[in-house]
Amino acid sequence: MNLSKVLLSTTAAAGFLFATQAAANADQVTVQAGDTVSKIANEYNTTVEAIEAANNMADVNLIYVGEVLEVTPGQQTADAQTTTDTAVDTQASAPAQTYTYSQPQSSYQTSNYYSANYSYNQPQSSYSQSANTASSYTSNVASSSDEAAKAWIANRESGNNYNARNGQYIGKYQLTASYLNGDYSAANQERVADQYVASRYGSWTAAKAHWDANGWY
Repeated sequence: MNLSKVLLSTTAAAGFLFATQAAANADQVTVQAGDTVSKIANEYNTTVEAIEAANNMADVNLIYVGEVLEVTPGQQTADAQTTTDTAVDTQASAPAQTYTYSQPQSSYQTSNYYSANYSYNQPQSSYSQSANTASSYTSNVASSSDEAAKAWIANRESGNNYNARNGQYIGKYQLTASYLNGDYSAANQERVADQYVASRYGSWTAAKAHWDANGWY
Protein backbone atom coordinates (compact mmCIF):
# COMPACT_ATOMS: atom_id res chain seq x y z
CA MET A 1 0.00 0.00 0.00
CA ASN A 2 1.25 3.48 -0.89
CA LEU A 3 1.73 5.29 2.43
CA SER A 4 1.66 8.77 0.87
CA LYS A 5 -1.76 8.05 -0.65
CA VAL A 6 -3.08 6.92 2.73
CA LEU A 7 -1.83 10.07 4.41
CA LEU A 8 -3.28 12.24 1.67
CA SER A 9 -6.64 10.51 1.93
CA THR A 10 -6.66 10.92 5.71
CA THR A 11 -5.84 14.63 5.44
CA ALA A 12 -8.52 15.18 2.84
CA ALA A 13 -11.09 13.37 4.97
CA ALA A 14 -10.22 15.48 8.00
CA GLY A 15 -10.55 18.66 5.98
CA PHE A 16 -13.89 17.56 4.60
CA LEU A 17 -15.14 16.70 8.07
CA PHE A 18 -14.10 20.12 9.41
CA ALA A 19 -15.72 21.94 6.50
CA THR A 20 -18.91 19.90 6.92
CA GLN A 21 -19.04 20.66 10.63
CA ALA A 22 -18.42 24.40 10.04
CA ALA A 23 -21.16 24.47 7.41
CA ALA A 24 -23.56 22.70 9.74
CA ASN A 25 -22.92 25.30 12.44
CA ALA A 26 -23.18 28.29 10.08
CA ASP A 27 -26.23 30.56 9.80
CA GLN A 28 -27.47 32.15 6.62
CA VAL A 29 -27.90 35.85 7.17
CA THR A 30 -29.75 38.08 4.69
CA VAL A 31 -28.21 41.51 4.43
CA GLN A 32 -30.60 44.29 5.47
CA ALA A 33 -30.46 48.00 4.77
CA GLY A 34 -27.80 49.63 6.95
CA ASP A 35 -25.93 46.36 7.57
CA THR A 36 -22.17 46.14 7.41
CA VAL A 37 -19.96 43.09 7.79
CA SER A 38 -18.65 44.53 11.06
CA LYS A 39 -22.20 44.99 12.38
CA ILE A 40 -23.17 41.42 11.44
CA ALA A 41 -19.96 40.09 13.03
CA ASN A 42 -20.79 41.84 16.29
CA GLU A 43 -24.37 40.58 16.28
CA TYR A 44 -23.29 36.96 15.78
CA ASN A 45 -20.23 37.15 18.03
CA THR A 46 -17.86 36.38 15.20
CA THR A 47 -15.19 38.28 13.27
CA VAL A 48 -15.08 40.19 10.00
CA GLU A 49 -12.24 37.93 8.87
CA ALA A 50 -14.31 34.79 9.53
CA ILE A 51 -17.25 36.11 7.47
CA GLU A 52 -14.89 37.21 4.72
CA ALA A 53 -13.27 33.76 4.55
CA ALA A 54 -16.57 31.84 4.74
CA ASN A 55 -18.07 33.77 1.83
CA ASN A 56 -14.94 34.20 -0.33
CA MET A 57 -15.54 37.96 -0.35
CA ALA A 58 -13.42 40.02 -2.74
CA ASP A 59 -14.21 43.25 -0.92
CA VAL A 60 -15.33 42.96 2.68
CA ASN A 61 -16.64 46.52 2.60
CA LEU A 62 -19.00 45.82 -0.31
CA ILE A 63 -22.26 43.94 0.48
CA TYR A 64 -25.77 44.29 -0.96
CA VAL A 65 -29.25 44.36 0.52
CA GLY A 66 -30.77 40.91 0.05
CA GLU A 67 -27.39 39.18 -0.22
CA VAL A 68 -27.16 35.94 1.82
CA LEU A 69 -24.00 35.47 3.90
CA GLU A 70 -22.74 32.36 5.69
CA VAL A 71 -22.02 33.28 9.33
CA THR A 72 -20.78 30.99 12.09
CA PRO A 73 -21.97 32.34 15.46
CA GLY A 74 -19.53 32.33 18.35
CA GLN A 75 -16.45 32.26 16.13
CA GLN A 76 -14.94 35.20 17.99
CA THR A 77 -15.21 33.38 21.31
CA ALA A 78 -13.74 30.21 19.80
CA ASP A 79 -10.80 32.14 18.35
CA ALA A 80 -10.20 33.87 21.65
CA GLN A 81 -10.28 30.55 23.48
CA THR A 82 -7.80 29.06 21.00
CA THR A 83 -5.49 32.02 21.53
CA THR A 84 -5.79 31.67 25.30
CA ASP A 85 -5.12 27.94 25.19
CA THR A 86 -2.07 28.51 23.02
CA ALA A 87 -0.77 31.13 25.42
CA VAL A 88 -1.31 28.80 28.39
CA ASP A 89 0.42 25.92 26.61
CA THR A 90 3.35 28.15 25.71
CA GLN A 91 3.64 29.37 29.26
CA ALA A 92 3.39 25.87 30.66
CA SER A 93 6.14 24.62 28.37
CA ALA A 94 8.48 27.50 29.10
CA PRO A 95 11.21 26.62 31.60
CA ALA A 96 10.82 28.14 35.02
CA GLN A 97 13.29 30.85 35.82
CA THR A 98 14.55 31.52 39.31
CA TYR A 99 15.88 34.88 40.37
CA THR A 100 17.90 35.39 43.52
CA TYR A 101 18.45 38.80 45.04
CA SER A 102 20.73 39.28 47.98
CA GLN A 103 20.53 42.39 50.08
CA PRO A 104 23.81 42.79 51.95
CA GLN A 105 23.55 44.22 55.40
CA SER A 106 26.33 45.15 57.72
CA SER A 107 26.30 44.34 61.41
CA TYR A 108 27.66 46.85 63.84
CA GLN A 109 28.56 46.43 67.48
CA THR A 110 27.22 49.61 68.96
CA SER A 111 27.09 51.22 72.34
CA ASN A 112 28.80 53.89 74.39
CA TYR A 113 29.51 54.33 78.06
CA TYR A 114 25.83 54.03 78.97
CA SER A 115 24.95 51.07 76.72
CA ALA A 116 27.48 48.25 76.81
CA ASN A 117 27.67 45.31 74.42
CA TYR A 118 24.43 45.92 72.54
CA SER A 119 24.51 44.63 68.96
CA TYR A 120 22.10 45.52 66.17
CA ASN A 121 21.79 45.43 62.42
CA GLN A 122 21.75 48.88 60.91
CA PRO A 123 20.65 48.73 57.24
CA GLN A 124 22.23 51.33 55.02
CA SER A 125 19.71 53.77 53.61
CA SER A 126 19.86 56.77 51.35
CA TYR A 127 19.98 60.18 52.91
CA SER A 128 20.57 63.70 51.70
CA GLN A 129 24.10 64.79 50.95
CA SER A 130 23.62 67.93 53.04
CA ALA A 131 22.72 65.82 56.09
CA ASN A 132 25.87 63.76 55.64
CA THR A 133 28.43 66.51 55.57
CA ALA A 134 30.23 68.17 58.42
CA SER A 135 31.70 70.99 56.34
CA SER A 136 30.49 73.61 58.83
CA TYR A 137 32.60 72.09 61.61
CA THR A 138 36.38 71.74 61.80
CA SER A 139 37.50 68.88 64.02
CA ASN A 140 40.22 69.49 66.57
CA VAL A 141 41.59 65.97 66.03
CA ALA A 142 45.19 66.56 65.08
CA SER A 143 47.12 63.29 64.83
CA SER A 144 46.64 60.75 62.08
CA SER A 145 46.26 57.98 64.67
CA ASP A 146 43.39 59.84 66.32
CA GLU A 147 41.75 60.45 62.93
CA ALA A 148 42.05 56.74 62.12
CA ALA A 149 40.63 55.77 65.54
CA LYS A 150 37.72 58.18 65.11
CA ALA A 151 36.91 56.80 61.65
CA TRP A 152 37.15 53.23 62.98
CA ILE A 153 34.69 53.93 65.81
CA ALA A 154 32.26 55.72 63.48
CA ASN A 155 32.31 52.74 61.13
CA ARG A 156 31.70 50.25 63.94
CA GLU A 157 28.95 52.34 65.52
CA SER A 158 26.90 53.24 62.42
CA GLY A 159 28.75 52.51 59.21
CA ASN A 160 29.51 56.27 59.01
CA ASN A 161 25.80 57.04 58.71
CA TYR A 162 24.73 60.37 60.20
CA ASN A 163 21.09 59.22 59.92
CA ALA A 164 21.52 55.92 61.76
CA ARG A 165 19.00 55.41 64.60
CA ASN A 166 18.97 52.72 67.28
CA GLY A 167 16.48 53.51 69.99
CA GLN A 168 17.79 56.53 71.87
CA TYR A 169 21.13 56.43 70.06
CA ILE A 170 21.44 58.68 67.06
CA GLY A 171 23.79 59.31 64.18
CA LYS A 172 27.31 58.52 63.12
CA TYR A 173 28.71 58.15 66.65
CA GLN A 174 25.52 56.78 68.27
CA LEU A 175 25.12 59.57 70.80
CA THR A 176 21.94 60.13 72.79
CA ALA A 177 19.44 62.84 71.96
CA SER A 178 20.26 64.54 75.24
CA TYR A 179 23.94 64.74 74.29
CA LEU A 180 23.06 66.21 70.91
CA ASN A 181 20.54 68.56 72.54
CA GLY A 182 18.07 68.10 69.70
CA ASP A 183 20.53 69.16 66.98
CA TYR A 184 21.14 66.11 64.77
CA SER A 185 23.09 67.91 62.05
CA ALA A 186 26.33 66.36 60.87
CA ALA A 187 28.35 69.30 62.17
CA ASN A 188 26.85 69.02 65.67
CA GLN A 189 27.37 65.25 65.74
CA GLU A 190 31.06 65.75 64.95
CA ARG A 191 31.39 68.55 67.52
CA VAL A 192 29.67 66.66 70.36
CA ALA A 193 31.56 63.44 69.60
CA ASP A 194 34.91 65.25 69.83
CA GLN A 195 33.87 66.93 73.08
CA TYR A 196 32.65 63.67 74.59
CA VAL A 197 35.80 61.71 73.71
CA ALA A 198 38.10 64.50 74.83
CA SER A 199 36.40 64.81 78.22
CA ARG A 200 36.08 61.06 78.87
CA TYR A 201 39.18 59.51 77.25
CA GLY A 202 41.45 62.37 76.30
CA SER A 203 41.82 61.16 72.72
CA TRP A 204 40.13 59.05 70.05
CA THR A 205 43.04 56.60 70.21
CA ALA A 206 42.28 55.98 73.90
CA ALA A 207 38.55 55.71 73.12
CA LYS A 208 39.31 53.04 70.49
CA ALA A 209 41.43 51.10 72.98
CA HIS A 210 38.48 51.13 75.38
CA TRP A 211 36.15 50.00 72.58
CA ASP A 212 38.51 47.13 71.72
CA ALA A 213 38.52 46.01 75.35
CA ASN A 214 34.83 46.46 76.15
CA GLY A 215 32.87 46.64 72.90
CA TRP A 216 31.75 50.24 73.53
CA TYR A 217 33.23 53.65 74.14
